[in-house]
Amino acid sequence: MLNFTVGPVMSSADTLAVAGESTPYFRTPEFSATMLENERLMLSFLNAPENSRCVFLTSSGTGAMESSVMNILNKDDKVIVINGGSFGQRFVELCALHGLCYDELKCEFGTQVDEARLEEFSGKGYTALLVNMHETSSGVLYDMDMISSFCKRNGIMLIIDAISAFLSDELDMQKLGAAAVITGSQKALAVQPGISVVALAPEALERVDKNEEVCLYLSLKQALKNMERGQTPFTPAVTILLQINQRLRQIEKDGGAEAERGRIASLARYFRERITDYPFEFVNNCSSNTVTALYTKTADASDIVRILKDEYGIWLCPNGGALASKMFRVGHIGNLTTADYDKLFEAFDDLIARKIM
Repeated sequence: MLNFTVGPVMSSADTLAVAGESTPYFRTPEFSATMLENERLMLSFLNAPENSRCVFLTSSGTGAMESSVMNILNKDDKVIVINGGSFGQRFVELCALHGLCYDELKCEFGTQVDEARLEEFSGKGYTALLVNMHETSSGVLYDMDMISSFCKRNGIMLIIDAISAFLSDELDMQKLGAAAVITGSQKALAVQPGISVVALAPEALERVDKNEEVCLYLSLKQALKNMERGQTPFTPAVTILLQINQRLRQIEKDGGAEAERGRIASLARYFRERITDYPFEFVNNCSSNTVTALYTKTADASDIVRILKDEYGIWLCPNGGALASKMFRVGHIGNLTTADYDKLFEAFDDLIARKIM
């Protein structure tokens, strides 16, 4: 199967070789050294401030989102949540569940954050802002420079879900003044799902240290304490952490985060330049390099996704709910090449010849 979804994505042969090995015992100096190297490389690729830390949670990305809400924020905070799709809504639900004082900046699906509307929150005592840098459900990449500038002017702590943006789009913790950045294993890291990552600048570390502990398994206090020795408080997804190490080291060898971003951006450009010849239209004009979201003009999107999977061995990324018949997404992360996109275009041509689209 050719996989053009946005996670899990296709892995390289070297990553798959790690996955094929028997899982080793992990309470060892060797595994600790691997974990500390993972932390070093993650912080380097994020250009994290001096004295930042990084922890690895055995959970989906939502686990890291919830852990950040529980451990960095508290009931004295007044939070802005940018909500432009499924994952912005998830931050809203987490804030509500944990009893935080919050307000939404609701964006129309597929649109950029409106600066004038964001400025309406200025000078009103807000202490934190939660944003999904890339709203994966719509493909929109938010204007992080504008959001960062707003937070700096207002003394607001910036917490970024970069689960689908890390390694695809520019992400500089120091430049943005980000207190925390969240990502996950199954996106541009291109390994199996099951590990989420939280990078914490000193501002967030101080919050975690001072806040009362409210959970056990998702405790950042416990995760940070154990990472001092390159370990985790509970049994982690060991093999995935070893895959992450292989991937981070390979990325470093191949030129670092900037080179990986360039590779992904090149694939996105290749696809977007050619797709204009087909009966689709772009959902937005501010896409991440991670994925291209498309509205269909001549066919049911869910039919296209199903037929490509069942008859051509190609996975595209569907949308759910009311958009299931109207749009789908094509990813640009993972072990993909331009030749893989050529096969996708051949399949589209065949669907047109068959009068399916």
